[in-house]
Amino acid sequence: MLDVITLGTVTNDLFLESKLFKPIHDSNFPKKDFPTGNAECFALGSKLYIDALTQTIGGDAVNAGVTFARQGFQTGFVGKLGTDQNIKVIQDQLKKEKIKLLTKNQSRKQTDTSVILLSPTGERTILVSRGASSDFSAKDIPAAKAKWWYIAPGKISSSIILDLVKKLKKENTSIAFNPSGHYIEHERQALKTICGYADVVIVNREEGAKITEKPYEKIKDTFKAFDAMVHGIAVLTDGPDGAYVSDGRMMYRSRAFKEKKLVDRTGAGDAFGSGFIAGFIQKNDIGYALRLASANATSVVEHLGAQKGILSKKDFSASRWKFVDLDVESLHS
Repeated sequence: MLDVITLGTVTNDLFLESKLFKPIHDSNFPKKDFPTGNAECFALGSKLYIDALTQTIGGDAVNAGVTFARQGFQTGFVGKLGTDQNIKVIQDQLKKEKIKLLTKNQSRKQTDTSVILLSPTGERTILVSRGASSDFSAKDIPAAKAKWWYIAPGKISSSIILDLVKKLKKENTSIAFNPSGHYIEHERQALKTICGYADVVIVNREEGAKITEKPYEKIKDTFKAFDAMVHGIAVLTDGPDGAYVSDGRMMYRSRAFKEKKLVDRTGAGDAFGSGFIAGFIQKNDIGYALRLASANATSVVEHLGAQKGILSKKDFSASRWKFVDLDVESLHS
């Protein structure tokens, strides 16, 4: 039996770095197209020269799998690969990280690809092409067993995920659920049902407000709504401001570690979510889990790509990661 199986996407990630990619904020941008008022811009119709081009592998579930493997867990990955020329690179990287590729079927479509436009400030825009993952079916889920499943479903059918979590709970398997933007926007009811089977649900603060239909600024109201759905732990990440966690009784708030230099935010959410689960499995302690999660996310944004900065057990023992600001209060005070 494995310790953790991750389920979701694997991607070919192509990073394009250029000083000509300009982050711009304008509150007058149309809310429908620019909900945060932020944009990454470059001159239309011009020829742009790229300062650097880097190719890596990524995908939410693979990024999470790297965290678990580097933290010493026996780890497997369930996800659909294509038949393109990059498959050998992905297979070799999974083998190098000691992650077992459990899905044997391949799609005739190309493996999912992301092109990341990276500005000098570390902010980025990601262009995503779905390929092989859109062919994922229930037949691609192996009979492998694990103590935990970490599910980051992308656009995998909600009926497949719901059938899986029902089966896993009958087997007394622990489930961490990190729903995608697709689920939050288009599969809201199915998402809430799946949350009812999860031991830990991980979303960002804005997503949590959308799912629970509570005001963004009222964290406790969001958690109370989550507690009605999740019979376990709810995690709300808050970017550079840290994260909040509820166990149904207490609310924990962790500040973020200060990064030495922001290079690239790609994969920070995956690093936090998988870091939290890794720490929770190791110690069964929310404070410890938050410290590992925050350290993992901070280390990732100091490197290019979603995996280079992921911490090993030895890395996490460094004095830099020994303490993180943590507040605890009653959820019902």
